[in-house]
Amino acid sequence: MTEYRPHETGPPKTQQEERLCLLEEQVSTLADAIRALAQGLESIPTEDVSQAKEAARGAGMAHEILLAQKL
Repeated sequence: MTEYRPHETGPPKTQQEERLCLLEEQVSTLADAIRALAQGLESIPTEDVSQAKEAARGAGMAHEILLAQKL
């Protein structure tokens, strides 16, 4: 059974389509979190920033991304 969605156009989505959309959103969020972690671990030789500080900043950003999406 599907529920009414006033903000979307087109036919109502099936339960399987709903689950697929949710999984796609979660995968996208996880990709954003991984990207933040990777950027925090990148070594930029031209900047005088501690790699540990950058890694911690990346981890913090990844954590915030996951919390914002309730993952």
